[in-house]
Amino acid sequence: MKVSTQQSRWHVFSLSIMLMGMMLLSGCDEQPTRSNSVKILTQSKDFVFEPVIKGEPITFPQDHGEHPEYLAEWWYLTANLKTETGKEIAVQWTLFRMATNDEDLSGWKTPQMYMAHAVINTKEKTWATERFARGGIGQAGVDLKPFRAWLDNWSWRAATSDPFPGRLKFSDDDMSARLNIKQKGAIILQGDKGYSQKHPLLGIASYYYSVPFLDLDGTITLDGKPYKVSGRGWFDREWSSSMLSAKQQGWDWFAIHLDDGSALMVSQLREEGQRPYFIGSRSWPDGRVVELDNNQIRMKPMHFYKVSGISFPLNWLIEVPSQGLKLQTSVVRQDQWLPFIFPYWEGPINVTGTQGGKGFMELTGYENK
Repeated sequence: MKVSTQQSRWHVFSLSIMLMGMMLLSGCDEQPTRSNSVKILTQSKDFVFEPVIKGEPITFPQDHGEHPEYLAEWWYLTANLKTETGKEIAVQWTLFRMATNDEDLSGWKTPQMYMAHAVINTKEKTWATERFARGGIGQAGVDLKPFRAWLDNWSWRAATSDPFPGRLKFSDDDMSARLNIKQKGAIILQGDKGYSQKHPLLGIASYYYSVPFLDLDGTITLDGKPYKVSGRGWFDREWSSSMLSAKQQGWDWFAIHLDDGSALMVSQLREEGQRPYFIGSRSWPDGRVVELDNNQIRMKPMHFYKVSGISFPLNWLIEVPSQGLKLQTSVVRQDQWLPFIFPYWEGPINVTGTQGGKGFMELTGYENK
């Protein structure tokens, strides 16, 4: 197993979703009140959960599994696929775990709560659904003997403690997927050997790694019609107990497979009254990594579009002069506003410029503008 290090994306919106999932599951018939996900993710002063400490090693296969002593974590997959006739289909599947500070709960009242997202989209339509569960009765969880991440009948299974090679299966009323996932490049330890800093000054961080070089193939069924698909994917793993400062508003994140075989991640974290904080990297399947610091990335929104009444920057200019990259991004589908407990924009993108490519974009923190 190849392992290398890089500074990469922090996928913190899922913490907010899990917090709302906790609220949903902790009551009987009460429905949660929608609120701003970014506000919930502010830096915590409650040290019930373990802090993230620089220098703690990430080890495999142990860290493919759960970390219940931390507030939250996720297993996150995106993929840009094509059918045999060239039709583009994009997939997002995520399992989230969230803990409460109730140490004495057991069974159905376990302090571990779970949520899963399944999203498939084409240029013409988006299929999206979410599910919630508690972990104490076997309805959801992650095992390593062998690897299994599941919520109800949605599952990612492998023959060993490693997720790869593995098979992802999920279904809803009008969509289903059965995808084989193979690792084709190095595991990337984000930040400083897996310690991923989230703020330029404050000690806010997570443990974080990803696998940006995956091959997928299998069958996707949409509105009763099956498609054989294949393509490339990106996998993220992250766990933490504190993710945002009080002034951070949201982030704009890009994960791109470039045509030369490398992977580019760039992200800006927006903060009121301050220049955005940039993180990024460029990596290759053989484990080579070029870290991109706050001064090496330039990101500029070129066009805003209204989606569900909210103005989103859906076209961007991204420049990394040290890598000779000047890229323009465009979305496959404008209306990728996902109407979950905490809604957000996320979907596939196309890239042109000094390099071509495909990937995913995520935009958060715009809902209150």
